[in-house]
Amino acid sequence: MSAVNDDLRARYETAFMPNYGVPPLALARGEGSRVWDADGNAYLDLIAGIAVSSLGHGHPALVEAVTAQVTALAHTSNLFLNEPEVRLAEKLRELLDADGRVFLCNSGTEANEAALKLAIKYGKSNGRSCFVAAENGFHGRSMGALSLTGKASIREPFGPYALDVRFVPYGDAAALKAAVTDECAAVFLEPTQGEAGVVPPPDGYFAAAREICDATGALLVADEIQSAIGRTGTWFAFRNELPDATPDILTLAKGLGGGLPIGACVAFGRHGEIFAKGDHGSTFGGNPVGAAAALAVIETIEKDGLLDHVTAVGERLAGGIAAIGHPLLAGLRGRGLWRGLVLTEARSGAVEAAARSAGFLVNALQPDAVRLAPPLILTHEQAQSFVDALPAILDAASEKEG
Repeated sequence: MSAVNDDLRARYETAFMPNYGVPPLALARGEGSRVWDADGNAYLDLIAGIAVSSLGHGHPALVEAVTAQVTALAHTSNLFLNEPEVRLAEKLRELLDADGRVFLCNSGTEANEAALKLAIKYGKSNGRSCFVAAENGFHGRSMGALSLTGKASIREPFGPYALDVRFVPYGDAAALKAAVTDECAAVFLEPTQGEAGVVPPPDGYFAAAREICDATGALLVADEIQSAIGRTGTWFAFRNELPDATPDILTLAKGLGGGLPIGACVAFGRHGEIFAKGDHGSTFGGNPVGAAAALAVIETIEKDGLLDHVTAVGERLAGGIAAIGHPLLAGLRGRGLWRGLVLTEARSGAVEAAARSAGFLVNALQPDAVRLAPPLILTHEQAQSFVDALPAILDAASEKEG
């Protein structure tokens, strides 16, 4: 660390609320899967702004789309429509190959708030007042989304909550079945738990959830804030778990905009008609610049065959890491370019710091788990460079205080 980074960190600490702490680096620019800090040090970006920068940094298609749109029209509000938002909603319906109605917003939390309001209105119309979610699940930090978040350390300081939410162990179909009664309005689940450490469900779990909701009349809400738009090698991760069915409501954000803030809530079939005029809204939702960015992301993934690329590079990354025998390394979870490096000890912070010193940005997600969520354009060679460096990173992390 040197002068410019230190100066910006000091100014940040003075100017901002302390909810994030002080980040270790000030990033100044990026190109492809690489970024540079304010002092000119280069890093391979293996976190992509928390699974956001799908096309990496400075991708020509994204730059061109955003520049052209902001030049033409930057904002309309929801008092008027714009063509990019319509085209984006149509494209999402096409990718989903289902009769869905779309609400556009600005973040994952907002998408989940929209899903929650849909579920509440559905519940009130059908005499249902409780909700079921998973322990260690994460759905956002606003009061509605936080009420569904099964992580006590961030949920409990802001309770009590207005909703009756019942938490069950993730992946336990029997516990889910016992909790989802005729009183349940909706079940909120991630196809893979992201913030819990990139934890996939057992085979058949999501299919069981679909069956349970069908049997009881509860809505199944799939939170794909992190996993949608190619992150796992498919457009939507729920397809890995429900190849022949859909959830009732789907939420997505992060990678959709490739770095521009955007989120979406999609409700399928008759559930797309739950909201009436005036039930929900967003001043910036459907913003033409964000919609243009999302269209550029989707079109580039299609044109460049990035779904197959994500699968191939993800398998190379997983295979390389699996071949490493190290006492600190327990294994790797996840799919595609959404992975959780699992440790034998609670040293994820030390691994993150050692990786940064070696020129790689990763994320200490849980005490014993490190998140890898690089741009979808990460090359085979770049993935291999991390695999090659990992033993020394783990050695350095092992030498530090836990």
